[in-house]
Amino acid sequence: MRARPPVSAGERGAALLTVLLLVAVISVLAAGALEKLRISTRLAANANATDQARAYAYAAETLAQRRIDDIMERDAARTTLEGNWNGRRQRLPIPGGLATATVSDGGNCFNLNSVVSGAQGLEKQASPYGISQFEALMTLLEIPPQEARTIAVSLADWIDTDSMPGSGGAEDNYYAALAEPYLPPNMLIQDPSELRAVAGVTPEVYARLRPWICALPNNEPSPINVNTLSPEQAPLFAMLIPQQLTLERARQMLLERPANGFSSPAAFWKLPALEALVPPMQAAEQIKVRTRYFNLNISVELAGAELSETALIDATRTPSRLVRRQWGDPS
Repeated sequence: MRARPPVSAGERGAALLTVLLLVAVISVLAAGALEKLRISTRLAANANATDQARAYAYAAETLAQRRIDDIMERDAARTTLEGNWNGRRQRLPIPGGLATATVSDGGNCFNLNSVVSGAQGLEKQASPYGISQFEALMTLLEIPPQEARTIAVSLADWIDTDSMPGSGGAEDNYYAALAEPYLPPNMLIQDPSELRAVAGVTPEVYARLRPWICALPNNEPSPINVNTLSPEQAPLFAMLIPQQLTLERARQMLLERPANGFSSPAAFWKLPALEALVPPMQAAEQIKVRTRYFNLNISVELAGAELSETALIDATRTPSRLVRRQWGDPS
């Protein structure tokens, strides 16, 4: 039997170094694999939690619609604040988390789409009434008149179906010349956040307007329910007849509203404080005592996942109908 040649110290050292390097490489690979597994597990858990949270949001949506139906069935002629439902945050405990739902009157706002006129499916053109009402609201919110005029006319240009700018407005040529060009959609706005892209609207102006505006699924003037309008929302009433009604007077009238509300728009306009006022026919018709649209805000917290939903509900018929739904915080 031939004797194995002796191994030198250098060879033994090289072999040991190779083994150590292999161990180090395997350790790094194993650590990477474990980290990927941990991340994958966490992502899967988050996805499951988000899916579960979404399911709870759908359930809360259904419960809220039933609540809206109950409100509407309580009195077929009018919608009042009875039951303290408007803007009230309802807590809905769920296994391992919490859901909240808030229902509010969705028509007490300025409908951005009302700056144009024209029936559904037909061409839209600027509405002088809607434009002047938007101007009035902005002026009441202390936006300079010239700035308010530019924004209101530019919004009408943004929505109308022609490419001719109104006086002081903006159309395709204006937006195409911007550093980052884009074009107006020439269609009804789907979300109030679209206003930020309209000429003249700065972040500061948008922040001031956001609590007062909405984008209803039509271009009709907003149905202002004087039975649910709060004194803090007095600008939405004063904008109807800005030359005749001061903000303070509008606020005071809402404070003096009967506890059970008004039985009809006619009963409201017969108030002694309003007898001297001569509202335009369109403004008089905007006043309602029954709510059509409801806003629904839902928030779900579950296993580290947070989910928000906003929805618009049409209560024209029973059961009420979901008009649109949006995930994420309102912008």
